[in-house]
Amino acid sequence: MQVLDYRIRPARPEDLDGARAVMLDTVYRDFGTGYVPQWHGDIVDPAGAYLAHDRHTLLVAVTPDGEVVATGALDSRGPAHPPNPRSLAERYPSGTTAQLRRVYVRPEHRRRGLALRIVRELVAFAAADGGYRVVYLHTDPAVPGAEAFWRSIGRVVLDERADGHGRGRGEGIVHFEVPMTVAAGAVSR
Repeated sequence: MQVLDYRIRPARPEDLDGARAVMLDTVYRDFGTGYVPQWHGDIVDPAGAYLAHDRHTLLVAVTPDGEVVATGALDSRGPAHPPNPRSLAERYPSGTTAQLRRVYVRPEHRRRGLALRIVRELVAFAAADGGYRVVYLHTDPAVPGAEAFWRSIGRVVLDERADGHGRGRGEGIVHFEVPMTVAAGAVSR
């Protein structure tokens, strides 16, 4: 395996096409859903979703030649009901909840610590904001490696498979809280 010197940084306008490609490839290849407008509008307009708001961010991992190979985003929208259970929407309200989104790594760049580095940076961003009280995310456990990764750094708050809230392909979604202490390992920009 070739070792590359990846750089994690906030996305710039010139990174958006590459970031969008990573995201779209992931929803088609890993999720099997393809683009779904009500779920993936931020993928089409990452500048509007993440760069236009002071409390939102989009991070990218880039290779030395500038290729975007991983993404991670954070916004101030809590989980919506529906499709999420009402209890989650009430527990994680918009404005005080930092929701992690689009933590995706191209398959050929996985298992190199990129996702963890990105998550640490996102959590550090949330902590520095001062207005977020909690970091939340959800994942599809059918995506290889996703559930194990999030369990290694977060705490399950709802497993829809066990609680009868299953949807989509029948697997159910797993919801997590990530402690702000994860940011302690943040990398410098």
